[in-house]
Amino acid sequence: MPTPRISPAEPPYEATIAESFARIMPPGIEPLKLFRTMARNPRVLQRMFAGSLLDKGSVAMRDREIIILRTCARCNSEYEWGVHVAMFAQRVELSAQEIAATCDTVHGSDVWSPRDASLIGLTDALHDTASVSDAAWDKLMQFYTEEQALELIVLVGYYHTISFVTNALRIELESYAPRFRPGT
Repeated sequence: MPTPRISPAEPPYEATIAESFARIMPPGIEPLKLFRTMARNPRVLQRMFAGSLLDKGSVAMRDREIIILRTCARCNSEYEWGVHVAMFAQRVELSAQEIAATCDTVHGSDVWSPRDASLIGLTDALHDTASVSDAAWDKLMQFYTEEQALELIVLVGYYHTISFVTNALRIELESYAPRFRPGT
């Protein structure tokens, strides 16, 4: 893997940074390399945390994670994809087949329910065209409210941004996070 372009901050952290890490990370877990790298610019780190949609929103956590995993896979952000698989996939009951299908961007997959497939379709449409066709929108609206659709669209955009950061800065993979293709 290429050398990271910006080294992650190391402890001891500035007090406000340490407080931010304590709020966002589970007890006893070291801050993610992404967060530690972003801490090199405290303003950007704080804005990133403020803009996060990982709180309780209008969409179910499982739906959120499908959107995030698919977005990260489409953007080739193995770092962020792996972190979300490690931290959330089991909690939201994504099967191994579903996790693998988030990376299957060539053939599609028949593992998804119609509801889940509408999320994959939304993500793919936004990634491919920066828009959503009427057909994809109509499928999405069979399962989600306008409020939820807005949140889902913003999630795709937010994780495009996170993917840009992880890829451009070559953030080193977390040791516990799975890879797109195990063994690589």
